[in-house]
Amino acid sequence: MTNPTTKTVAYRWHLRKVMSDHGLHNTTDLVPLLADRSVVMTSTQVYRIVTGEPERLNMRLLAALCDIFGCTPNDLIEPYVVATSRRGRKTATAAQPTTRDTTSKTRPRRATITPTDND
Repeated sequence: MTNPTTKTVAYRWHLRKVMSDHGLHNTTDLVPLLADRSVVMTSTQVYRIVTGEPERLNMRLLAALCDIFGCTPNDLIEPYVVATSRRGRKTATAAQPTTRDTTSKTRPRRATITPTDND
């Protein structure tokens, strides 16, 4: 019998990298570019969108970012699936194939220490 699992969808947010690829290194530089497209945000709000992974994203903001950088939502958002057992424990991560270099996003795995018999 197979182990019952549910799927949880997660994502990686690449706005900072897209900005850097286009020569924008200060989050405040994005504020007037968004305002030109009728998306009014404070510099603090823009900073949070750039440096964090937003839980919710306004469609006008997404469309404005795509227009500013000449990209698609696929360039900004990279979805992947995390398989989870019914008990809520993560069992595996299966990332979708990507052409991006994601080595900077790799996180170390937690070490498990097990006792050994040293007689």
